[in-house]
Amino acid sequence: MRIRTARRSDLPLLQDIERAAGEPFRALGMSAIADDDPPPLGLLDDYRRAGRAWVAADPDDRPVGYLIADPVDGAAHIEQVSVHPSAARRGLGSTLIDHLTGWAHERQLDALTLTTFSHVPWNAPYYARLGFRTLGEAELTDGLRKIRAEEAEHGLDRWPRVCMRREIPRAWHDPRLSGTDRQQ
Repeated sequence: MRIRTARRSDLPLLQDIERAAGEPFRALGMSAIADDDPPPLGLLDDYRRAGRAWVAADPDDRPVGYLIADPVDGAAHIEQVSVHPSAARRGLGSTLIDHLTGWAHERQLDALTLTTFSHVPWNAPYYARLGFRTLGEAELTDGLRKIRAEEAEHGLDRWPRVCMRREIPRAWHDPRLSGTDRQQ
């Protein structure tokens, strides 16, 4: 798989990935998450035009995973990272996150942040394995508090959620330096 910048023609496929990635939530009694609409095409295009949307593409160059991010309070905030279930368990999510780490490092951002469900195995426990730590309430920045408030308005607080952070070491080695597209 290769990581590349999302193209306009990819955007409907990103919505399909999001729908498919939501289906496993049904088994956890979280049907509202499975039924939630994917990000609108206009929003995905905003991320694409801003250079903050990446895809993991299969050998036919078809997206099977994606990540969109925002700069928030000196960190790169993962707004969404999703992998189609047919491509799951191949390290694509972590590869997309590593790609974002390189992007953030180039912009001298200090960390990656995200919000996620605390008890969903492929959410907070997965991110903890990737080196993210759960932030305490006193550690939340104004931007993260705003994101959490928007999530609560959307009904996501029906299930326990946390903010997480992974520092970017100053001496971090960027695996993308060998080219513009990263192969896995």
